[in-house]
Amino acid sequence: MAGIYISWPFCAQKCTYCNFASGVQPRELEARYAAALGTEIRAHEWQWTPQTLYLGGGTPSAMEPAVFQETLRDLPGRPWTEATVEAAPGSLTPERVAAWMEAGINRASLGVQSFVKAELARTGRKHDAAIVRHDVELLRANGIHNINLDLIAGLPGQTADSWKASLEGVLSLDAPHVSVYMLEVDDESRLGSEIILGGKRYGASDVPGDDQIAAFYEYAVEELARHGIPRYEISNFARPGAESLHNLKYWHREPYIGFGSDAHSFDGISRWQNVEAAKDYVALSEKGAPVREEITRPDPVEEKFFVGLRLSEGVEPDPSDWLRYGPALERFLAGGVMERHGKRLRLTARGVMISNEIFQEFLAA
Repeated sequence: MAGIYISWPFCAQKCTYCNFASGVQPRELEARYAAALGTEIRAHEWQWTPQTLYLGGGTPSAMEPAVFQETLRDLPGRPWTEATVEAAPGSLTPERVAAWMEAGINRASLGVQSFVKAELARTGRKHDAAIVRHDVELLRANGIHNINLDLIAGLPGQTADSWKASLEGVLSLDAPHVSVYMLEVDDESRLGSEIILGGKRYGASDVPGDDQIAAFYEYAVEELARHGIPRYEISNFARPGAESLHNLKYWHREPYIGFGSDAHSFDGISRWQNVEAAKDYVALSEKGAPVREEITRPDPVEEKFFVGLRLSEGVEPDPSDWLRYGPALERFLAGGVMERHGKRLRLTARGVMISNEIFQEFLAA
């Protein structure tokens, strides 16, 4: 079964750690972007009925209720098995949540990142723990109980005690799904660029070391599992039955179609994405020009391993896979970073911590 992804790249502020193609944009661009989204959605020729929907960004939770409902109006598949909206704590209102429910939303993903006010302030986030609790209560009062809470390990000034406090905050809200991301350091974010340059802005000099970030992550794995929320993907944890159906499509290589700037798509054979910048997406749409960029046909066997091994269930190699990757697989098994589970191969706890290096092996083979 296939899915839909919709990109809403507008934010009230740009977080220092964010490396997505989103941020503060001219207000007048939002209406034009919404119109371009509608044009792209109406022009799409549906080959299947979607099972899942995911609105990401950016901050789709800040969309005006009328715009939100209009954007989803022409999408097929309602009621979707799972329909998620990403939400910034503090952007929820009773009117917006009611509009989501009316439009078919049944899941929300809150970008909490931390329950510690000082850590949030240094990243540009405006909420606090009380706002998160209020938003979770608001969602549940309106019938949305399928909730994900995001945390980031490695924020400036984060300590073992503050990380423990954030995990306790998540657990106190009894969310069925939790995502834990280790801070990404690259030149696509302000914080990442400052770390690379060896500077001090944005708290770059106070970012925990790699070993400490790894320790935070491993503590989260243990603590969440102890509370009945095991890891099912490298960054994702869920109570049984609460796994993200939409995100599983990415890791199972199932089809999905993306709408909006920088939205990615996969039809089971080919991959493509739309132009990255919102202003370019709008300009092309208003000219009647294609917003889609180059189509590629990835190697399905490569993807089977470097996508599938992200999942705790692992992958099941067939005889041709052993012919192609046998030496690498045997080396990983002997080195203790991969293990057998019946006919399947999966990463061990140590393998997860060096997963990027392991994945490179399949891309290079």
